[in-house]
Amino acid sequence: MLGRSVASKFMKTVLFICTGNTCRSPMAEAIARFQIEAGKAGADIGRIFTVSAGTSASDGSAVSSQALHSLKRLGIAHDGHSKRLNAAMIRGADLVFGMTASHVNSARNLVTGEKEHLAKIHPLDPEGDIEDPIGLGDTSYDRLAVEFMELIPKRLNELLKS
Repeated sequence: MLGRSVASKFMKTVLFICTGNTCRSPMAEAIARFQIEAGKAGADIGRIFTVSAGTSASDGSAVSSQALHSLKRLGIAHDGHSKRLNAAMIRGADLVFGMTASHVNSARNLVTGEKEHLAKIHPLDPEGDIEDPIGLGDTSYDRLAVEFMELIPKRLNELLKS
């Protein structure tokens, strides 16, 4: 992740988190980046750097081929490997989105007592957990990608207005 001093001068950092950082959070990271670069995330949110991590990730694991294929079907490329979530990542982000209540709680536990950092951790979908598509086939990944295409710009605009 970019050093906080560099990133904060030029852009905001949004961190997406899931469990293994091989399906949901890398898809969210790639879709957010794609929509921001295409101007589809809203003009009032400023420049954004997107990144992802996993609460139980093994550093360096490949993103799931099904996640990559689903992104490709939308014309979105992603090149990355899993990273394990740590407190420094949360401190360096302007906004943190967890895929489930459990991910949100895990992130909050890493910065317990740090009110300014706790305040920036939110569920990506405030209406409930985002289902893990692992093992559920291409249709599940494609459905998740479409959900992200609608949900991410909405949440960015709700929480990052300049």
